[in-house]
Amino acid sequence: MSASATQSSSSLPAWDLADLYPGAESPELKADLKRVEEMAAEFSRDFAGKMATLDAAGFAEALRQYEEINEILGRILSFAQLRHATAVTDAAIARFQQNINEKATVISQKTLFFSLEINHVDDARIKLWLEHPETKRYKPWLDHVRAFRPYQLSDEAENLLHEREVVGRAAWNRLFDETLAAMRFPFDGVDLTMTEAFDKLSDPKREVRANAGKVIAEVLRENSRITALVTNVLAKDKQIDDDRRGYKRPVSSRNLANQVEDEVVDALVAAVQEAYPRLSHRYYALKAKWLGLEKLAHTDRNAPLPGDDGRRYSWPDAVELVLNAYHGFSPKLAETAKPFFEKAWIDVPVRPGKASGAFAHPTVPSAHPYLMLNYMGRSRDVMTLAHELGHGCHQCLAAAQGTLLSDTPLTLAETASVFGEMLTFRAVLDSTQDKAARKILLSNKIEDMLNTVVRQIAFHEFEARVHAERREGELSIERLGEIWLDVQTESLGPAFDFDDDYRIFWSYIPHFIHVPFYVYAYAFGDCLVNALYGVYQSGHPGFAEKYLDMLRAGGTKGHRELLAPFGLDAADPKFWSIGLNVVSGLIDELEALEA
Repeated sequence: MSASATQSSSSLPAWDLADLYPGAESPELKADLKRVEEMAAEFSRDFAGKMATLDAAGFAEALRQYEEINEILGRILSFAQLRHATAVTDAAIARFQQNINEKATVISQKTLFFSLEINHVDDARIKLWLEHPETKRYKPWLDHVRAFRPYQLSDEAENLLHEREVVGRAAWNRLFDETLAAMRFPFDGVDLTMTEAFDKLSDPKREVRANAGKVIAEVLRENSRITALVTNVLAKDKQIDDDRRGYKRPVSSRNLANQVEDEVVDALVAAVQEAYPRLSHRYYALKAKWLGLEKLAHTDRNAPLPGDDGRRYSWPDAVELVLNAYHGFSPKLAETAKPFFEKAWIDVPVRPGKASGAFAHPTVPSAHPYLMLNYMGRSRDVMTLAHELGHGCHQCLAAAQGTLLSDTPLTLAETASVFGEMLTFRAVLDSTQDKAARKILLSNKIEDMLNTVVRQIAFHEFEARVHAERREGELSIERLGEIWLDVQTESLGPAFDFDDDYRIFWSYIPHFIHVPFYVYAYAFGDCLVNALYGVYQSGHPGFAEKYLDMLRAGGTKGHRELLAPFGLDAADPKFWSIGLNVVSGLIDELEALEA
């Protein structure tokens, strides 16, 4: 499909949030706000201070009410968040979201006692509660709540922190988001959004890429006082919180939330770093040779290879490719995916004021997920669709677990998304016989995998160094740039010659701000999926149904239980080499095409 065949933004699908609420001023939204506030107040009156004396039936009723309150509150918050995501620079919409967040904080303040008091009771009381038939299935949720018991502060401190969240971390997040969304990048007489500017880094002309890199760096530097301030404040905020709670390392709280042991994450990081030479270093040396360059600039990292026609996929073509790939694996999975395209569950076009990037938002089990893309028609955008659709299918399949049990830890939440990408890539590759075209497809996939594994572990290392140094004092913009260049040079290898402009590229990564130490979950998920896909290719009996059962489990099982049916164990240090060998094998295959 040529570039001219891509659809205009006006013809691309946009989501309709009416399945949540008809509008910001709708009677339904106002009624739910009033109802959930009354429910929370009644819940607090009935159960606060009484958890230690509740019998099994009493706890079952408390749990039922708590889940219902969270379901309603989650629907309201999702509506505000999704509305804001497509109009980040709209002041009225931003105020609406802030007001909803503040109201939700007041309401959830009344229910905060529930998890706090669960951690005050003894194990015998927990055992008693779990004997109730309606409570048994909530054991994984209770176990997860209890896992934070050693790090819980006094009830007064926890309540104060919760109450101040909207003017603390959440406010800094909002400042960061609004700053990025308002950025405009002047290029050839046109002011581009961030998404449009970064798309220029994949242009076939090196001059265009270089100019785009300079423009991006200039605008990021102009805003670096804000982004550096946000980075420093939130790193210090995390240090204070971690110290008070007794976490040994900055990453430990994220690992606990992800239900994965510190040593498992350490093994992943070490395995990827050890593999840099045979993965990223080797691949980018090949790419430099193919581009006829002695050294790559950072703006060459995503450059198309010679012979790449820069094919653009229309939206209908992208949808057909992805759905066919899903159907080829499992008709049930494809049926789960279809409503996203048949109904208004997805927002596709690039628009001024819309948040950059892409995501899948689960909302609540009584509704359905929504997907957000910034679709430009490139092959990477097709893979992003496959990725986010995987998240959406995962969230749909897990919804039957209910509000408290449907959420999946981040490390496992990337499984369905990365698997969806792999299914789509393999379907396209297997249907391509032309040697030159296969080379382009392989190189694009390898680059995506390097971005997911190598680049995200480099991001993780950047975070680790920043948080470690922040303990000694505030980091300057220059120092943040030095750490960034260090980890990029180490991870991407000697094929690159980084200029000073690249020093500021740390400042636009939202994961550092929104969810510290999120990024390793991408590498975790990619390596896990590579191992899973190897099992699938080996003809493992009943793989597709076992895979769907794994997605249906939501947050009811940890990584050991979920992988056991496939004969895999992420706690085994050798596990990570399985996934990394898949990437290395694709580079071998690419090299063989040159022979």
